[in-house]
Amino acid sequence: MSAPSIHDGSKLERDLVLDGDVAIVGTGAGGAISAEILAGAGLRVLLVEEGAYRRSEDFSLREVPSLARLYREGGAIPTRDGALSVVQGRTVGGSTTVNWTSSFRTPPPALRHWREHHGIEGLGVDDMAPWFEAIEERLHIGPWELHNRNNELLALGAQRLGWNYGAISRNVHECASHGFCGLGCPVGAKQSMERTAIPDALANGAVLVTRVRAERLELSGNRVVAVEGVALDERGVRTTGRRVRLRAGSVVVAGGAINSPALLMRSGVPDPYKRVGKRTFLQTHNYSLSSMPEAIDPFYGAPQSIYTDQFTWRDGVAGRAGFNMEVVGAQPVVSMNFWRGLGSKMAEFAQRLRYLHILVSQIRDGFHPDSQGGEIRLRSDGSAVLDYRINDYIWDGVRSSYLAMAECQFAAGAESVHPACSDAEAYGSWPHARAAISALRLRSPNVFLNSTHPLGGCAMGGDPYTSVVAPDGRHHQVEDLTVIDGSVFPTSLGVNPCLSIYALAARNSSLLAERIAGRQSMAPQAR
Repeated sequence: MSAPSIHDGSKLERDLVLDGDVAIVGTGAGGAISAEILAGAGLRVLLVEEGAYRRSEDFSLREVPSLARLYREGGAIPTRDGALSVVQGRTVGGSTTVNWTSSFRTPPPALRHWREHHGIEGLGVDDMAPWFEAIEERLHIGPWELHNRNNELLALGAQRLGWNYGAISRNVHECASHGFCGLGCPVGAKQSMERTAIPDALANGAVLVTRVRAERLELSGNRVVAVEGVALDERGVRTTGRRVRLRAGSVVVAGGAINSPALLMRSGVPDPYKRVGKRTFLQTHNYSLSSMPEAIDPFYGAPQSIYTDQFTWRDGVAGRAGFNMEVVGAQPVVSMNFWRGLGSKMAEFAQRLRYLHILVSQIRDGFHPDSQGGEIRLRSDGSAVLDYRINDYIWDGVRSSYLAMAECQFAAGAESVHPACSDAEAYGSWPHARAAISALRLRSPNVFLNSTHPLGGCAMGGDPYTSVVAPDGRHHQVEDLTVIDGSVFPTSLGVNPCLSIYALAARNSSLLAERIAGRQSMAPQAR
């Protein structure tokens, strides 16, 4: 075991060149698990991360400064037309540091669809079970039973309506239920990557470079040989003029569904069939706000611990836009994003925050011919932008989910329900809401939409004509280049994706370790 080696790009006094066996771009769910496994196999691992390394003592739970410090673009990355925004972490640990810990195995219908329609072998339910089990043990993932009133109301509504519902598994250990998981965990209970896999990788000799933006991959013939990046200032806003070069025999790209495709495009990585950046999915989130007769204090306790999948696969895998439903941990600043009132209306909304119950649906995309997702493009400065059009297929899912969420909230005892749409109003009964939502004009930007689950853009598959990487993450065109993150999913999932990324990363990085080191490498063991 060597002492941890960490370089802060904002403090570099000269250019930095490092040599290793594997260079990994990104420290989120894919990059961190890969680093832990590859370093544990005896390989010298180099990690580069655009964000800073924040630890438990750095998490203040103050919403506004935390959003600026821990999220890319303050937690609101706009799509090309501005119709919705994408939420992504930008810190060591990536989005795992700021997610709400909801952990689901990849649904069997999605895995079957991948095999039947995308030629993906080796990722069936039985194939993935050992990897899920290993990660669940490693990260203390299990069903959460200490439901706050916010989550209990979802269970109550679903129960009264006869819907399927259940407890969400969470990656926590000795959780204090402070409720502000999206701002980083100040007690270290969340088993996110900056707390688990990254320290273990460092303990096994990995080198971490923070506040450095990966600009391009260096190619030599048909091989990738280095990662080139630029150092950023302490705020992560401007470049400092220092450059970083990570030379390695193998490169893992794990920048996520927006930045991984962009890195490949900036680098001129061969893309003969024009697949990089295509079929980028969002699992579009939309919201329903209700006022409960009693105070429920939705900002305390585990943000999400109950879900219903009653509508996720209701019309079959390739049918209408399905969606699952969860609750929102309604912290003050987060809650204000859903409401577009002004003056006294906004003040009244804030005063009623203790009584506020918010449901969120995430609309799965990528399974239907009318659901091809969006496309990552490069701006003139080389930065990424997602072109994602909301079409009739998605709007149908929005309307259906508005109806389902309203019905559930009224069944749970809501006094009124207001879809998160400026053309809607607070409806005082389910019959009133049903009629009004059925006739509601759905349009951007009046409907509040966002996503915390961008997926795709470097799709895996068996056919190089329709995919970017093989099912083990190896790039179809370039030797020694592997993509291990949510960008490889050929569709969305219909559930929160972190556990799916962890497990696939464990599998594919273990295979990579075997190829490089010639030795058996397994998923990380429980600590």
